[in-house]
Amino acid sequence: MTGRILHISDLHVGRVATPEPMTALGELIAQLAPQVLVVTGDLTHRGRSAELAHAKSLLEELSLPFFVVPGNHDIPYLPSRFTTPFAKWRRVFGQLEPVHTSDSLVVHGLSSVRPWRQQGGAVDLAALARVRATFESAPEGALRVVALHHHLASPPWRAPGKDPVQNRGLVLRSLVEAGVELVLSGHVHQAAIVERREFEVLDEASPGSVVLATVPGFGRPRPRRRGEAVGFSVYEWNEAELRAHTWAWVGRSFERVGERTFRRS
Repeated sequence: MTGRILHISDLHVGRVATPEPMTALGELIAQLAPQVLVVTGDLTHRGRSAELAHAKSLLEELSLPFFVVPGNHDIPYLPSRFTTPFAKWRRVFGQLEPVHTSDSLVVHGLSSVRPWRQQGGAVDLAALARVRATFESAPEGALRVVALHHHLASPPWRAPGKDPVQNRGLVLRSLVEAGVELVLSGHVHQAAIVERREFEVLDEASPGSVVLATVPGFGRPRPRRRGEAVGFSVYEWNEAELRAHTWAWVGRSFERVGERTFRRS
């Protein structure tokens, strides 16, 4: 395989503490050997400066290049939610749309957070145009990945109030036309991995397919949802295939509980 991505989401720092899973993840990194850690939002629970700083320190302790996009919990409540929603995020993490580029991998981050939406998210046309521009200059053969908080494909179980990104059909078509092969999201606190041809008929004129992936949450912020899995995903690829591995916290350690293989388009 030519590369690996480690994907986590929804830490909810400030609401829950997950020292054992985070320690175990740190110990697994040497074995997994990912080239980058992608974190798809809700690093914090209330978007406070101290929470953001703590979340950053936890990621830095993993000693791995990391790539983060904001979630709906990463912006503050009133009044700054509407006046300066991303000021604290920018001071700690910088960009809202980071880009990671190497010879084998290009990841473009999107901010799907909207201050006037408590749970829902959206991606505007200008952001989609920036994605297209990023991948127009991507190295040949590099895996093309987009990361955002809000999901395009819903999970198989339940996620009340967790609507997918607004106008997801338009968003999906735009990403596919840009050559995106893998879309990483969080928000739903569940793993779900699906390839476009599993839910949409493609004809010869259709652009290529794409894999949509959400990941288990790394924190459990709601007392009534203690049964939710804690986990992460690893994606590895070569010229022909993309493999997705789901890991879940089982007792006092992580176990690999799922694997899927997809043909690269």
